[in-house]
Order: sequence, then C-alpha cells, then structure tokens
Amino acid sequence: MTGPISTADQSTSSTSLPRVLGASQATAIVVGTIIGSGIFLVPTEMMRDAGSSSLVYLAWIAGGLLSLFGVMTYAELGTMFPFAGGEYVYLRGAYGDTTAYLYMWTWFAVAKPASIAAMSVGFVRTLEFLPSLHWLTQSAISGPFTLKCSQLVAIAVTWFITGLNYTGTRHAGNFQLVFTLLKGVLILLVVVLCFFSASGSFGNFATTLPQATGGFKGFMLALIATLWAYDGWNDLTMVAGEVRRPERSLPIALIGGVLTVGLLYMATNAAIQYMLPAGQIAASEYPAVAALKLIAGSRGAAFVAIAMAVSIFVALNGTTMSGARVPFAAARDGLFFRRFAHIHPRFKTPSTALLVQGLLSTVLLLFLSTFQENFDLAIFAEWLFYLLTATTVFYYRRRRPDQPRPYKVWGYPLLPAVFAVCAAGVLVASFVGNLKGSLLGTALILCGLPVLALLHKLNSQAR
Repeated sequence: MTGPISTADQSTSSTSLPRVLGASQATAIVVGTIIGSGIFLVPTEMMRDAGSSSLVYLAWIAGGLLSLFGVMTYAELGTMFPFAGGEYVYLRGAYGDTTAYLYMWTWFAVAKPASIAAMSVGFVRTLEFLPSLHWLTQSAISGPFTLKCSQLVAIAVTWFITGLNYTGTRHAGNFQLVFTLLKGVLILLVVVLCFFSASGSFGNFATTLPQATGGFKGFMLALIATLWAYDGWNDLTMVAGEVRRPERSLPIALIGGVLTVGLLYMATNAAIQYMLPAGQIAASEYPAVAALKLIAGSRGAAFVAIAMAVSIFVALNGTTMSGARVPFAAARDGLFFRRFAHIHPRFKTPSTALLVQGLLSTVLLLFLSTFQENFDLAIFAEWLFYLLTATTVFYYRRRRPDQPRPYKVWGYPLLPAVFAVCAAGVLVASFVGNLKGSLLGTALILCGLPVLALLHKLNSQAR
C-alpha cells in the first residue's frame, strides 16, 4: 500500500504553475540561495572553535560532503516527484497527511518567514558598513514602540523581492541567474585581490589559536557552522514543479550547485587565511572585511560590504521563491486553506502564498530586530524535517521499487543513512545549544495541530 502524492502531478496546465525555469536558473537557485552571509561570517566562529587551519578545512570538507549526501538523496526524490512543494510531497507520500501538514505549517509559520526576516536584517547590517548609510542605525520611531531605520529598510527589501516573485517566476529566475553570476564574480575578486596582495603570507596557514576549543569538540562545533553556511540546498526541490525537464535539470542543478558552492567557500576561506593569522580571524567580526581593509583601506572594506549585500540579496530571492510553493502545494491537496492554492491569472504565480509569506516576515521584522533571533527560530525546525525527509528515500525504495527513478542516489543506502544520522546530530546540538529557541520552535510547530483540526472540520462541513 502506498501513500498519497501531491495532486499537483495530476493537474492540468491551466491550473498548474508553468515550467519556466531552465537548468541554468535552477542551478542559480541552488548556488544563490546557499551563498548568503555565511561565508563572510563563519570563518570567525570556525577558527574560535577549531583553532587551526587544518581543522577548519577538515570541517569545510566534511560539511560539504554531508551537504552533497543530502543533495544526492533529494535529487532521487525530486526526480521521482518533480512537483511543487518538494519535501512536503515526499513526506506526504511516505508518512501521511499529518506529518506533511506539520512540515508545511513549520515552513509557512516558522522557518521561511524567519529565514526571510534574518536575511533582510543581514542585508541591511552589511549596508551599515558604508559611511553614507550609517543613518540606518538610527531610530525611525521612538517611544513605547521603537522602530529603527534598518527595520523599515529590511521590510521594504522583503516586499521588493516578494513583488518580484509575484510578477512572474521567469522574472525571478532570470534575476536569480544574473545576480548569482555577479555574486560569483565578486567573491572571486575578493579571492584574487587577497592572493595577489603583498600583505598576505602563506605562513598564516601555520598559525593557531591556543585558546580555541580545539580537538573533536572544536571540530564538531566548526562543522555545525559549515552546515549552516551550506544551508539552503533543498530550496530547489520546492519549485521543482516549475523546472523544465526536471529529470535532467534537478540532479545537475543540485549536485553541480553544491560542488560550485564548496569550491567558492574553500577558496574564500583560503584567501582570508592568507591575509590574516588565526588570532586576527578569531577576533574579527567580519574577517573578509578585515582582509580587504589591509589591501585597500576603507575602500576595500566597502567592496566586501557590497559583495556581502549582493550575496544576501540573491539568497533572499531564492528563499522567497521556494517558500511560497509549500503552502501552495498543501492547499491544492486540501491540507491548507484553499485560497493559498490560488494562481494569479496573469502572472501564473502562487500570489496568495507569496503575500501572506511577506506579511509573516514583516511581523517578525517588527518584533525581532536582530539577525540571530530570526536565525535561531528557524534552525531547529529546519533540521528536524531534513532528517525526516532523508529517511523517505528508504521508504520509497522498499514500498515503490518500480517507481521510475531518472536519478538514483549513488552509494545507497550508506550515503542517505550517513546524512540522516548527521542531521540527527545537528538537531540535538541545536536543541542543546539553544534550548529556548528550540522549545519555541517546537511550540510553533505544534500550534499547527489546532489549525489542522479546524481544516478537517471545514472540509467535512463542505461535503
């Protein structure tokens, strides 16, 4: 007996989202969504935890391999069921409506709005490096309810990207492609400027940080940091229903995208370490800024700030695009309010889902003004469902052996099992390390159950 799969695969072309994304746009969604602010921020934390270049690079390699294992697992699932919703579809087919609904609710109410809010805040924080934009740190409204200028700008950015996605997936996909290429060029320029600078030294790679955590514990902490930097590779599966030739494009985009990101991350980290010894990396909030400042002073710092802003801007577009497809898919299956299944008659986008997602992100931006608060709210919920989704590949191999699989994960069952075990480890580490945020995330997930009961009641009355 097999579980249900999203009704999106049975819909007609007049009531489904059009397949307008090619392999290049799909790859840009993977690369552009993964590379946000992480590569510019985590070298500091990694050096504080690991204490040496060798452990830092071991963590980058291990994190990249684990992400690749996850991508390969998702590629098999995505080519089997290339429909809107991604993980929601796989979980519904394997574990039923309630599990799939709770995933949808988590992404709709917690993970995606929190991620969008965190990226918007991070985008504005990077702009504050530019002398002409220091006014962003000032208060726009004072009194019982304080509102900073940075919050207003973050809200405006959120709605700009929401509007871009509202007016057409093709437009958003082309934006993603062009600005991902620009992002890649800017990152490579940072690498080239560092390695051609007379201020750098290969001797910096041999420096260590004696007061670092070090050892196995330090390595594991650094590994978790890399997994955060690699986060976002799953977003493409959520828009799989709009990818042309998904049986070919999805594996190319997912696997090729993560490999590209890994190379860019390793090169950027090497450039930073070439310029700065371990102690300076650990002491700097933005080591890439510190590195370029040695080369070109304030202009170098401004260049990195612009590169960071572009990077986050592109990641925000990919996150906004993918997030709206999950409630859209659930609504089409009757597991969410039908209005969320609405497709704009002109733009052919899930317009209601996009607008509500933007509203929820705005609420978080009004009340959670820091990057870390928004990020902590999302991380626990995300890894819980990464773990569950990874296990569905075992279900489908056993229960649906004859299901067409244009791509099969190499190394089955070892690679998916390794990823699932490591996802469980990250989940435990995030829960222990941030108990308050994890409990809040769990409570928000469970808040979806009364809404599900209401939906069942409304559906039964409609019959």
